[in-house]
Amino acid sequence: MDPLLYLGVLVILFLLWIKVKGIDYVIIHQRWIFVCLFLLPLSVIFDVYYYVRAWIIFKVCSAPKLHDQRVRDIQRQVCEWQKEGGKTRMCTGRPGWLTVSLRVGKYKKTHKNIMINMMDILEVDTKRQVVRVEPLASMGQVTALLNSIGWTLPVLPELDDLTVGGLVMGTGIESSSHIYGLFQHICVAYELVLADGSLVRCTEKENSELFYSVPWSCGTLGFLVAAEIRIIPARKWVKLRYKAVHGLDAICKTFAEESANKDNQFVEGLQYSLNEAVIMTGTMTDNAEPDKINRIGHYYKPWFFKHVEKFLKEDSGAVEYIPLRHYYHRHTRSIFWELQDIIPFGNNMLFRYLFGWMVPPKISLLKLTQGETIRRLYEQHHVVQDMLVPMKHIKTAITRFHQDIHVYPLWLCPFILPNQPGMVHPKGDEDELYVDIGAYGEPKVKHFEAQASTRQLEKFVRDVHGFQMLYADVYMERQEFWEMFDGTLYHKLRKELGCKEAFPEVYDKICKAARH
Repeated sequence: MDPLLYLGVLVILFLLWIKVKGIDYVIIHQRWIFVCLFLLPLSVIFDVYYYVRAWIIFKVCSAPKLHDQRVRDIQRQVCEWQKEGGKTRMCTGRPGWLTVSLRVGKYKKTHKNIMINMMDILEVDTKRQVVRVEPLASMGQVTALLNSIGWTLPVLPELDDLTVGGLVMGTGIESSSHIYGLFQHICVAYELVLADGSLVRCTEKENSELFYSVPWSCGTLGFLVAAEIRIIPARKWVKLRYKAVHGLDAICKTFAEESANKDNQFVEGLQYSLNEAVIMTGTMTDNAEPDKINRIGHYYKPWFFKHVEKFLKEDSGAVEYIPLRHYYHRHTRSIFWELQDIIPFGNNMLFRYLFGWMVPPKISLLKLTQGETIRRLYEQHHVVQDMLVPMKHIKTAITRFHQDIHVYPLWLCPFILPNQPGMVHPKGDEDELYVDIGAYGEPKVKHFEAQASTRQLEKFVRDVHGFQMLYADVYMERQEFWEMFDGTLYHKLRKELGCKEAFPEVYDKICKAARH
């Protein structure tokens, strides 16, 4: 049979099968088919388009000129909102499905949408050691440019599609955060369009109250139009050391000690069960031992968390040299370990060699096509949470995660939390070492119930003066939310800047208990 005819027959049979079963059945029970046939090719097209676009704009240096025009356009839209009487509050016009957060806020349907089309890198100033970027510039875009000219961000959050705006208005973390803090702590300036249409620049010394209030505010103080972020010299490789650790006490002790050691430029833990983990520490270097090089970012390589797990199974340690950009985006291809639930055979060697170059599917496309049924299933039978707790409570926290949700692997990432004003700061008067415990996957406890189980975790985190990342499902009541976060400066500025009538409160944007 002619190959094309054979392929045509297969396509017809496949379409008939979909017609018989129904598209909802296929998307829910055999989602990998839809993802492999449609979302992966579409994701490649998206990536190519945005990469070429960013390269052209930066090379011809048109971004700064276009930036000024875009800022004026945002100011014009805000002024029009005022002339219309400000009947509804404002929000960005970016569709909810384009964000990395799994939450789809319904407020965009009732609020005035301000269109913000700003996704460019504006300037790299190596003398001041800062990069100036627009809010929709992505981490993949930023690293591709900075690494090519010998620079990098001190804190470069993991996934390619994370945007500067999301990391500033929400938060971001990486395995270097035990030295540099959260993403907000490497930012030196923000530029915002406020509720009255004015353009304001804020730093630690200029409009400092606004500068400290912008992080975690989720766009409820103004529209971010640019940010200046610290950069540091990059090296070619990361020398990564793997250490298998057994026993919860040993895991917590080893992780805390390595996190406190500033000689480690990177510290990360992957915990595969209550008593098994691999702790990784790394340093940047320009020299690598040839027989220990592992280019983990290549499409045909095993997913990183599976690669790490083998050291646990072999009960051994090892040293590898990984290209810097490969290291930064080591969890991107498998979306940490979420992709194994979408494409169960995604880490199979044959699949990686044939189709791995298209992985991962864009999170935004997964959201756009998931439908209400899948959304409800994920909400009730899937956990995506990052809880930030003081390092001194790490053992109790891991135990609570084990009892309440039982999701593995757990991602352990340390960070230093400076004693600065704003919504998130240590309880005492000094900087404090915290740990981000990330749980992504299907809970294995029999009694799991999304709202009740998450509220149990939220209460524990509040009790130890921890914080919950706001991209995830938040079930706290308003009073509980403001017990977790310090709203003193935030509410003061909302009143002074006329934000109460212009923007929703952060709680109303992100919490499930609020009415959208």
